[in-house]
Amino acid sequence: MSDLVTIPGRILFLSEDPASIQRQLAGEDLSLAEARPLLNEVSIDEITPGWVCYFFDARLGDFPYIGLRCGSQFPLSEGSVRRGNFSISVSGTRRGKGPSREASAYAEWCAGIRLVIAESFETHYLQNCQNLGLFTSTNFDLIPRLRNGEAIPLDEFTKGMDPITRAIVERGGLFAFNCARMAGELTIPLPAHDKRPMTLAEKILARNAVIEPVSGELGLTIVKPGDGIFVHAHWRFSHEYVTPMAASFLAQSMGENVRLKDPERILAFRDHLNFLDRVMNEERQAQGLLEVAHRLKHSQESFCQHHGIRLLGEQLDGSAEGICHALMTERFATPGQVVVGTDSHTPHSGALGCLAFGVGTTDIANSFVTGDVRVTVPPTLQVRLNHRLRPGISAKDLALHLLRLPFLREGGAIGRIIEFQGQALAHLNIDERATLTNMAAELGAFSGIVAPDAQTVRFLWERRHSDIPIENWMFSDPDAEYADTLDIDCSTINAMVASPGDPGNGLELGSLSKPVQIDLAYAGSCTGGKREDIERVHEVIRWALNHNLTVPLHVQFFIQFGSEDVRRYATQLGWISAFEEAGARILGPGCGACVNAGPGVSSRSDQVTVSAVNRNFPGRSGPGQVWLASPATVAASAFAGRLCGFEELIRNH
Repeated sequence: MSDLVTIPGRILFLSEDPASIQRQLAGEDLSLAEARPLLNEVSIDEITPGWVCYFFDARLGDFPYIGLRCGSQFPLSEGSVRRGNFSISVSGTRRGKGPSREASAYAEWCAGIRLVIAESFETHYLQNCQNLGLFTSTNFDLIPRLRNGEAIPLDEFTKGMDPITRAIVERGGLFAFNCARMAGELTIPLPAHDKRPMTLAEKILARNAVIEPVSGELGLTIVKPGDGIFVHAHWRFSHEYVTPMAASFLAQSMGENVRLKDPERILAFRDHLNFLDRVMNEERQAQGLLEVAHRLKHSQESFCQHHGIRLLGEQLDGSAEGICHALMTERFATPGQVVVGTDSHTPHSGALGCLAFGVGTTDIANSFVTGDVRVTVPPTLQVRLNHRLRPGISAKDLALHLLRLPFLREGGAIGRIIEFQGQALAHLNIDERATLTNMAAELGAFSGIVAPDAQTVRFLWERRHSDIPIENWMFSDPDAEYADTLDIDCSTINAMVASPGDPGNGLELGSLSKPVQIDLAYAGSCTGGKREDIERVHEVIRWALNHNLTVPLHVQFFIQFGSEDVRRYATQLGWISAFEEAGARILGPGCGACVNAGPGVSSRSDQVTVSAVNRNFPGRSGPGQVWLASPATVAASAFAGRLCGFEELIRNH
């Protein structure tokens, strides 16, 4: 790549004012001052709503920012960015929050965007841009220089990067970099440090750092935040939203018959779109989107068959075998491993004391060939959970409490590993811990992790009959360095909800100034469909039925299992009969309503949902308004017909 970068074309400012965006789409070039205030926290779901990701080729370039909401308006439409000849996109803080899917950055690339400028970036999105060769910067002073046609020195886009990331940007993306790396054409200096105490995550990264890519030699003595390394991944997994694009990238860069590294350690899942045909509206079907979505399934099946990859696919009733990261925790991941997957909620498995994190399409495609992924060692945020949660208060309430804290809401966890510690953990089983590590993604964290202990051993034996020992290195050193420490008094946390629009809109359920009537109650998802979650739902339902309560006719109540393992468990314990007696619609495993692709989604903008999922960004679960809550609160609200906690339901009856 040249040492100078010239980016011709127009600048698109993503403004809070829809009129400002419309002026730019009509051909007017605005100044930064005219475009302010810029939109903050532009999410992946707004750059490319879930349905856009049914496409996995250059057609994606017709859709960037189509889900962007300014007030009540959606100012961009199909083809807007391409028609406008935009090559630079500018927004405010936390650009790219939410899912790790690379379709968003790729859609921008296909539409002609070559540089993204923002005040700050989410880690997944930033890395996806770098992997694709899409420049990024937080330097707004570049705007007038680029507008004047100035050639910018390449090193202005690589300042502060570790050597690996800098080399990837200089090579124009990860595929070109890895081809040179695996051919021995690149020498990347390995970090060398004096002895220092390390966190558990740092120890996992150090032990699995790749010393020599061809021989597979592993292991550094010490790493520290900021080090750029490649790490061996014990498990690599993908799902049908991403596998086809990864296969396409591999075929384009390395040929159809590229040899994969240790295919027995690669897993594929059909979990996101298995119920899509039950909810896609007639307009979308008329556009041919159902057929486009079915291509994802068939493409993944073909890729897996060709390369001998195990596919955990669709069951006879159309349900999934399980949501990918839920099954990784239940069946595959073990303490001390590195687990990577194409879902931002991959940190779910961090509850077992492994380092699990989401990666984009280019990362996973490369890992299929190399067996490793690149990591810039993140700093670690220590979250000490002091005392214990009160009876009836769950890890979901705790997660929603964390999300509303100013330090975390303002980005205190972005790009960091969250290590959960403290007395409260002794009273939280692995399912509950998984809610915390899973929702580290909502905090913008790189991952979440809990050191393994007796709860871990119990889980592995109960779920897998595996007697896996906890090795004596699997803990953080007492004097390990943390970027920050957050102390939480868990005994003060009450039942929580998050108001529509963002998981960070947390409120104590008891603080609502007026009743919030609901139309749908959804208990399910990876966060809300585990054994522990379904047991809490059953407790509420059993109590309500014993007190002759019924679900109001206007409320649709859905219960969806996170995996077949959970459904079998619920069936064995006889919970299904109570669910049926309550009139709940029982759904087999799948991501479903959480990704606007299954029963439980709203169909009108005036509908209100209370949901156990982890995200409530606009449009994510249909056009209605979504409140987040714990599984118990979802079940209690179903019977009350409004937002209501289990304690309140008991008091009122």
